[in-house]
Order: sequence, then C-alpha cells, then structure tokens
Amino acid sequence: MDQPGPIPQPPVTGTPRLRDRLTIPVLASGGILMAVMQTVVVPLLPDLPRLTGASASLVSWTVTATLLSGAVLTPVLGRAGDMYGKRRVLIAALALMTAGSVMCALSSDIGVLITARALQGAAAAVVPLSISILRDELPPERRGAAVAMMSSTVGIGAALGLPLAAVVVQYADWHTMFWLTSALGALGVAATWWAVKESPVREPGRFDVLGALGLAAGLVCLLLGVSQGGQWGWGSPRILGLFLAAAVVLALWWWQQLRAERPLVDLRLVARPRAGLSHVAALLTGFAFYANSLVTAQLVQAPKATGYGLGLSIVATGLCLLPGGVTMLLFSPLSARISAARGPRVTLALGAAVIACGYAVRIADSRDLWMIILGATVVATGTTLAYSALPTLILHAVPAGQTASANGVNVLMRTIGQATSSAAVAAVLVHHSNPLGGVPVPTLHGYLLAFAMAGAIALAACAAALSIPGDGPRGDTRRARGTTRGARDEAMEGA
Repeated sequence: MDQPGPIPQPPVTGTPRLRDRLTIPVLASGGILMAVMQTVVVPLLPDLPRLTGASASLVSWTVTATLLSGAVLTPVLGRAGDMYGKRRVLIAALALMTAGSVMCALSSDIGVLITARALQGAAAAVVPLSISILRDELPPERRGAAVAMMSSTVGIGAALGLPLAAVVVQYADWHTMFWLTSALGALGVAATWWAVKESPVREPGRFDVLGALGLAAGLVCLLLGVSQGGQWGWGSPRILGLFLAAAVVLALWWWQQLRAERPLVDLRLVARPRAGLSHVAALLTGFAFYANSLVTAQLVQAPKATGYGLGLSIVATGLCLLPGGVTMLLFSPLSARISAARGPRVTLALGAAVIACGYAVRIADSRDLWMIILGATVVATGTTLAYSALPTLILHAVPAGQTASANGVNVLMRTIGQATSSAAVAAVLVHHSNPLGGVPVPTLHGYLLAFAMAGAIALAACAAALSIPGDGPRGDTRRARGTTRGARDEAMEGA
C-alpha cells in the first residue's frame, strides 16, 4: 500500500511576519495619535471665539467635552473589549476619533465642534485596549518593553501635538489641522485593521447597561463640577449640586456593581490592595504630571513686563515641551528594564520621586529658559517611569479576561487626577495674581506654589507606590513564566 505523501503546505510569505513586526508600532502610533487629537485644539482656544462667534466660556467646552466623554467611555469601552473583542472595539474607538476630526474640519459651528470633540473622547480607550492586546499576544520577555512604550505614548503625543498644531494654526487655515488629523486617523484605522490580530481572550456575559449609565452619570457630575468650578464659583449652587449628585449617584452605582452578576467594573478586584493602590497612585501621578505642561505653557508665555515671563509664542512654547516628549520615547525601554529587575512598584515609586525632583528644579529657578526646559524634562522623565509601570501592575493584579476594563479604570483615575490638577492649579494662580495693564496676571509666587503642590502630590504617589504589596522581582518573574503558554492559559490561571 502506497504511503501518503506529505500534505501540500501553502507557500510561506513575509506578510504574516511583517504584520507581527508592525503590531507594536501600529498600536503605539494609535496612542500617539490619540494624545495629539486631545491637544491640537489648545492653540486654537484664544481665537475660537472670533472664529466661531461663540463666547469664551462656550468655546472651553471643546476641551471639557473631550474630557467628559473620555472619562465615561474609557471603562465602558474597556469592558466591551473584554467581552466582544479588543481589536474590534479599538478600531471602533479610532473610527469615532477620526469621524470627530472630519466634523471639525467641515464646520465652524460651535455646537458641531463640541459634539465632534465629544466623539473624539472615545480615543481615550485606545491605550488600555492596546495594552490588553499586547498582554494577550506577546510573550512575557517582549511584553514589558511594549507595554512601557504604549503607556508612554500619551506624553509623547501631547508633546508633539502642541507645536504641530501651533505651526498649522499660525501658517494655515485652522481647518487644515483637522483635515491632517483626519487623514492620520483614517490611516490609523486601516493600519490597525491590517496589522493587529484579534485577541482570543474574552470574558463572555451580558453587558452591564445599568452600570454603564450609572458610571456615566456620576462621572459627568463629578468632572463637570471639577472642570467648571473656577468659572461658576466653587460655592455656587450649581457646583455644590453637581458634587452632591456625583456622591449620591456613584454611591448607588457602587452598591449596584457589588450585586451585579457581571459588573462593568469588578469592585472586588479594585478593593484588593495591589489593584486599588495602583489606581490611587495613578490618580496622584496624573495630578502631578498634568501640572507640568499646564503651568509651563503659561509661565513661558507670560509678558516680560511681569519680571519673570519670557513672552514666548505658542510655537516656541510647544518647542519647550518637545524635549520632554523625546525623553519619554527614549526612557520607556529603561522603565521596562527596571521593572523586570526590581518590580513595577519600584519603578512607579522611582518615577514619582523623579517627578518631585523635577518640581524642585522648577522651584529653584523658573526664570532662565534652559532651567525651565530642564525641570520640565525631568518631570517628563519621571512620568515615563511611572506611567510605564502602572499598566504592568494592573496586568499582574487582574485576570487576563479583565485587563482592558481594569486598565480603563486606571486611565480613568489618571483623567480624574488631571482634571483635579487643572482646577487646583487654576485656583492657585487666580488667587495669586496682580493686575498688569488691567488684566490679572499670575505672580511668580503663584507659579512656585503650584510647583510645590504638584511636587507634594508626587511624593504622595511615591508613598502609595511603596505601599503596594508585592513579592519583588523574583515573584514577578515566576508569574511571567507561568504565562508563557499564551493568553488562553493566562486567562485560565486568572480565573
């Protein structure tokens, strides 16, 4: 009897290997694009009232709408990714971001612009979804560096977005900026569809619609109160009512989540010290990080008549922040090495301490441009270490089937920290202002107080990081080895 011959195999091509090699760059470019989308509107804010015929307070909603929708949609889309497929939800988030950019390019109506910016808030889920895909698809020896790079894209994109938008606004029609981001967004959607595989790790069940609505209502009330408190008055009935409503709604939401069969957010995991303290550290780090770019931009643009201001243009201001973005790109691999050697909580604590040192530099000298750039870059370096370590802590603390939603909550905590930082810095600078030409201008003392406040919060983040329980780098190594069989084994282990 003749023996059967070898089964014909399809010809081997380089395409699958090329796709595998491009997965990490494509996901990282999506994170950078998301951060660019969030910052490109900043240089436009002074001119938008004239360009749209709207009031300055209404124009500020082009930023507020993105903040609110991003905070609400990040944990929701993270949970949807765990249930229905992370790649599928990632592409949907990038498509919503691109659609919002096209709407901004086509219209000068403030209502359309605010709606479009709310759509772009969906892009805040890009980073946690991408990190979860990397966990599911990469072997442990490659995962740490990839996750560190992915987490750093937020700062890199923010540093690139401001000078890019400033140049476009200064030398071209402002709609051109949104046409450019629309093209980049469409390219990002196509590249993600082609290069990123769908993760096999799922957490099936019924989507918690009630939990999503409750979280959305509570976060809208909370962040609206935080972001608008300076304009409406912190003691005004509207702000107090929003905070009261947020407390009541979020308390009811917490009660509902503990009783839901398939909750939107597994609060039992959040309550565990390893995950819970990581979220606290994320909130504090978000506060400390955001003050850097916020205060630096105002400080260097202050008029020279103040005695400390440099009177720089918005383009020059963006260039001052650019070294920090480059530093974040260069230091993300170092963060992964430190986490592999000492554990991610040590990396997080070190990053928070470096942020505090950066603010010490800012307090020591905020008059010379090179010292301002140096201090801002040190803060950016610390942010790289901290932000790169946070997702790794979350990956070690939750089952594989809940990584997208858990990282979504972690990003949400950073967002709340950034919103609180914006409100706190604004309150400090308004309180420490002197009139200059009939316009109140913050004093140098006010800026130094803002730096001191952010530095103190960074030290609190360092303390929170050191309080996270862990078994050291050897335990992390053993845990990583236990996942080398792939995402399916990891999901079974987490279960």
